[in-house]
Amino acid sequence: MSAEAHDHGHDHEHEHHHKDTFITKYIFSIDHKMIAKQYLITGIVMGIIGVGMSLLFRMQLAWPEESFKIFNILLGDKFAPEGVMANDIYLALVTIHGTIMVFFVLTAGLSGTFSNLLIPLQIGARDMASGFMNMISYWLFFLSSVIMICSLFVEAGPASSGWTIYPPLSALPQAIPGSGTGMTLWLVSMAIFIASSLMGSLNYVVTVINLRTKGMSMTRMPLTIWAFFVTAIIGIISFPVLLSAALLLIFDRSFGTSFFLSDIYIAGEVLHYQGGSPVLFEHLFWFLGHPEVYIVLLPALGITSEIIATNSRKPIFGYRAMIMSILAIAFLSTIVWGHHMFISGMNPFLGSVFTFTTLLIAIPSAVKAFNYITTLWKGNLQLNPAMLFSIGLVSTFITGGLTGIILGDSTLDINVHDTYFVVAHFHLVMGISALYGMFAGVYHWFPRMFGRMLNKNLGYVHFWVTAVCAYGVFFPMHFIGLAGLPRRYYTNTNFPLFDDLQNVNVLITTFALIGGAFQLVFLYNFFVSIFYGKKAEQNPWKSNTLEWTAPVEHIHGNWPGAIPEVHRWPYDYSKPGHDEDFVPQNVPMKVGEEVLHH
Repeated sequence: MSAEAHDHGHDHEHEHHHKDTFITKYIFSIDHKMIAKQYLITGIVMGIIGVGMSLLFRMQLAWPEESFKIFNILLGDKFAPEGVMANDIYLALVTIHGTIMVFFVLTAGLSGTFSNLLIPLQIGARDMASGFMNMISYWLFFLSSVIMICSLFVEAGPASSGWTIYPPLSALPQAIPGSGTGMTLWLVSMAIFIASSLMGSLNYVVTVINLRTKGMSMTRMPLTIWAFFVTAIIGIISFPVLLSAALLLIFDRSFGTSFFLSDIYIAGEVLHYQGGSPVLFEHLFWFLGHPEVYIVLLPALGITSEIIATNSRKPIFGYRAMIMSILAIAFLSTIVWGHHMFISGMNPFLGSVFTFTTLLIAIPSAVKAFNYITTLWKGNLQLNPAMLFSIGLVSTFITGGLTGIILGDSTLDINVHDTYFVVAHFHLVMGISALYGMFAGVYHWFPRMFGRMLNKNLGYVHFWVTAVCAYGVFFPMHFIGLAGLPRRYYTNTNFPLFDDLQNVNVLITTFALIGGAFQLVFLYNFFVSIFYGKKAEQNPWKSNTLEWTAPVEHIHGNWPGAIPEVHRWPYDYSKPGHDEDFVPQNVPMKVGEEVLHH
């Protein structure tokens, strides 16, 4: 369908648009902007739960066997008798924390929010290709979130075999208390989550390919759209593999098959399973699990590209190189999953192949990092909270990425595998970086979403405390990991070898508690500003992309009249020959004006 025909059809539909009721506007909405808000607020609620869990188990690690009244209040007498955390619930908290943060906050909360908000607005479309499918994808996400939370209240406790849910712990309901109903609910929740993610991803891809406005060629798309587009493609390729793993695991648990089980003994009893392989599950899980790192990270990097260019008041450096690096990361991320399995008995030659492909991914990642730094170089920097979080992302992406070189090498990885070194690495490169991207996106596009401004001073407080505490938590973890401290242990005091590391655990937990508490500053700023923030002007950041040409007042269809046409790429900042230091994409080229495309 041509852009003109699409435009006309939607104009016609817009004229005869019926009056929205509360339910059709705020609950079962098919408007991509409202769905973006739904994703964001659901993601924030899940984030509060996920971070809260991490603070509970950090307290347990810092002060093992201590009695805390809050443990008893939140976990009950069964899991925290007299305020002392039981070992069963510790692993369950780690499991659900990891699941919530990776899938429900950083995948759905980040990608779902900003892909929904920005794809139609930045490519000049009235809405997503299918508004109804978009609505269904959100409600499936919401349903999966509810089921995951419900699993916390199961009598035997929630799933507790780690967020990677390796068999046989996850495949045998009788293995540990957390292998019972809680594990079944985990699998059901993830199956529904994957359906939601696939529907969303298909919608994003179709929208980007088919609904771009006149003049919006692929090489005039903002890097945000490139990142969301490629992220959706990775999701379509890799999420079905996790779905198959989850379904086969449900068969093993409930229908007597043995895809992942072989020669199992429990308390001296020989079980009837034979012929399966738990390593097969690892392959299926990590075939999603590693691309998942980039499903989480690429949208954050796309958001950062847009914010750094806007707030440096200069064109993004190496636009085409940035696109190529996104494509290279997407391809390489699907052929490196074996580096999570170096100690699974892998053939050393195969290990060397995975080492090679893993180290290759450092090249496009470095291209992105250097291009960000070069864009900042000699720019007229506007250091607002969104810009600070974007620069923070570049910092954590580099520091976290450097340790990835160690973990990507099979001979080095064996020494630190399953220690806190791994925890430190992936939290910095994926967790904190993606969270910074999410915060940066919220600060930058809040006026576009809610028509009001966030409080800048509270934003500065939020950034600096978060940045100091994030490094305070994860930097020392590298050292206790190098000292050999294993991850997922309920207490380290049973091993005299690790007694000297206890002070470091206390330091880490102190930073975690301070950092967690200061997220309340963000929550206050966010929810109060929705209602009482300063009214936003149409283009508060003097930005070039199309979403700032739409009126502040939200209308279904984005633009009241014709959709703007695109005449230039999105990064014409500080261009000679123009009065302003920004030139929006819908401004026609002057006679003899040079076309920039770095």
